[in-house]
Amino acid sequence: MELSIRQQVELAKERFTSQDYYGAIHLLEELIERGSAYADAQHLLGLSYELLGKPDRALAAFDRALELNPRYVEAHVHRGIVLAGLGRESEAAEAFERARKAGGEDRGGLSAHHAAKLANRHAELAEAYAEAGAVSRAIAQYRTALELAPDFHDLRLRMARHMIDAGRTLEARDELQAVVDARPDLIDAQATFGLACYLSGEWATAQRVLAHLLREAPSDPRVRAYMSMLERGSRAAR
Repeated sequence: MELSIRQQVELAKERFTSQDYYGAIHLLEELIERGSAYADAQHLLGLSYELLGKPDRALAAFDRALELNPRYVEAHVHRGIVLAGLGRESEAAEAFERARKAGGEDRGGLSAHHAAKLANRHAELAEAYAEAGAVSRAIAQYRTALELAPDFHDLRLRMARHMIDAGRTLEARDELQAVVDARPDLIDAQATFGLACYLSGEWATAQRVLAHLLREAPSDPRVRAYMSMLERGSRAAR
């Protein structure tokens, strides 16, 4: 049986804690291939590569974590440590400065650092509810997480997936629109947005989004599957 995202990340954390860094990397890269890796997973992947002495791969993972969550203080810090180890002192100093600024911003009476931590805890609780079949409660927890961290695009994407599963496709479409507006380079978000548009009856938009993705990521199996579904639906409607 395929592990849920939360279960696989927790298993990767266990491997990491037991210093089985290759095992952690294997689990985390599986998530990436499934299009399900979020900022915490990318950060843990970076730490694993860092401890295995693979700084270039560590930096790439930290960069992906920061693309998903620009205020991820620990990712900025560890990125700075790796850069310093490579002798890239000015870049390291910039990374540490970004960590300092991100950790000091205030959100509703909470520092950005604490708001981010609480947002991730709500997201973990959301996944626990989803695994138990309580999808509406999962979505509510993601809403709370996003109130604390509105620019955590990975959490918004995960919430939208649960909305699709719950049949709330119009809400999912709106949330995914926000993600792709902020991060048009995220193939996973674009593909899920195309699916939500299709399920909402917005076939023209789905066609445009998926046709663009076929050009950008022709080998992505989800994109091909969604386009095939769209084409079959179009033929059946004639």
